[in-house]
Amino acid sequence: MKRQIITILMSFISIHFANAQFAENNAIYSTGELNLGNYIGFDINLNYVFKEKFSIKVGYTGNIRKPKSQPDNYTSGLTGIFSFGLANPYDQIENYQIGFGKIYKLNESGTIRTNISAGLGYTIIREPENWQMIDDVFLTENYTWNYKTHNTLSLIINPKIEFPFTRFYGLTISPMLQINKDRTYVGIGIGQMIGLLRKRKQQTLTPV
Repeated sequence: MKRQIITILMSFISIHFANAQFAENNAIYSTGELNLGNYIGFDINLNYVFKEKFSIKVGYTGNIRKPKSQPDNYTSGLTGIFSFGLANPYDQIENYQIGFGKIYKLNESGTIRTNISAGLGYTIIREPENWQMIDDVFLTENYTWNYKTHNTLSLIINPKIEFPFTRFYGLTISPMLQINKDRTYVGIGIGQMIGLLRKRKQQTLTPV
């Protein structure tokens, strides 16, 4: 529910500011991406761009992977099958992040550009521990476990290639590196951008 509210709020703000006067020097839009790397997950951000040169973003990233501490003979039983693995234990990394970047156009029309961004994230790490085997089980997990949680700060390097094909919709390819004292995430995201992405293309008058 929290993530759905964030998505709706970002879309509303993007549409609200999509007027001609604001669009001359400003762009504001939401991005959402699926991440693949040593973890998998998703990334959602609210982005602001000034004069198609400088960018600021705030957002959330959530990633999971198979637990490194998981016993080799762990099984989730029939319960795990019916829940499609959603109830299984995972190593989890969450980031609440802010980043600052520089925009570089790769073509004259601005429909291909790079957004070189770096920033900081407040990171929450959850990992299962204290695995205790249970004998004679079939429907449920054959181990009990509990999560260990700790927080830290991360350096986030997140260059993006953006394709704002229209003023209001585009696609993104987004390599990401998250570094902190405990864990490192390396991956790439593929997603979309929705909102006010760039100013209206100026039409050139042809002399008569």
